[in-house]
Amino acid sequence: MNILENISLKPYNTFGIDKTARFFVVVKSVDELKGAIQWANHQKVNTLILGGGSNILLTQDQQALVIKIELEGIEVVREETDSVWVEVGAGINWHEFVLTSIENNWAGIENLSLIPGTVGASPMQNIGAYGVEIKDVFHSLKALNMDTLELEEFEAERCAFGYRESVFKHDLKGKYVISSVIFRLGKTPTFHTEYGAIRETLEASGIKDLSIKAISDAVIHIRQSKLPDPKEIGNAGSFFKNPTIPVTHYSSLKQDYPLIPGFPLPDGVKVPAAWLIEQCGWKGKRFGDVGVHSKQPLVLVNYGNGDGADIKDLAEKIQQSVWDKFNVPIHPEVNFL
Repeated sequence: MNILENISLKPYNTFGIDKTARFFVVVKSVDELKGAIQWANHQKVNTLILGGGSNILLTQDQQALVIKIELEGIEVVREETDSVWVEVGAGINWHEFVLTSIENNWAGIENLSLIPGTVGASPMQNIGAYGVEIKDVFHSLKALNMDTLELEEFEAERCAFGYRESVFKHDLKGKYVISSVIFRLGKTPTFHTEYGAIRETLEASGIKDLSIKAISDAVIHIRQSKLPDPKEIGNAGSFFKNPTIPVTHYSSLKQDYPLIPGFPLPDGVKVPAAWLIEQCGWKGKRFGDVGVHSKQPLVLVNYGNGDGADIKDLAEKIQQSVWDKFNVPIHPEVNFL
């Protein structure tokens, strides 16, 4: 195990923020992960677990041991007539796993194509897009207890999945490290084309016979047309979650803003945060080296040498303006560090 000191984290976060890790190590096995945690305990330094770095905003140098998770492997662990259970290492790139699933005709995650990050982070966030969430295909995961250094198994109920939420973001935050995830995928696909522009994109492409690859290609096309590539401009994808508000509040807003979109849910109405932010005039605004993307107001960007503290400040100003105009709170998906 090679513990490095004073390492720039710029290559390890999609915002491209140049902050330093006091200590840094890459782990490729559970044993190496255990060793890294033991080392940190012995040195009396905190640990920070890092996956793809696509859902973090570095606002300061990290006085900790940053552990970069690179646990790999994709293995079929069970198979039945209609389903296949696939165990995937936490360090595997999410989109690469989606492409592998499509190659093997495993259905269920094609709508989640091109979401940045790693497999290990996917249940933490309960990532979702275009009518599908991780919880829909999740079977279980293995996670290392950072106190006992024992692997534990978590089934869906124990994960307490919610909208971009899980127990790992709240009660168990910083207490476990996910090492692998088992997904239950289908051999016969159920297509989800009713969300976003999927159906229109398929029609424009002349697709007559639906397939999981066709849907994946459509999702990739939509995401690439709306979202900037982190390799070209620093960003973490959607920065804010879409808020759900009471029906009465939505009805009141509808009177003042007839064009406000809304999606009925059992507990209220989900309103697109992008619409709220755009109505407040933030779309395309730039402040030095940070700003709001010109095509998608949900995306905050680093144009080159932006600082995480400046992006945090911009995010807070956006939140305040949405609250002042609509009396609607919007919350970040991104974790501030």
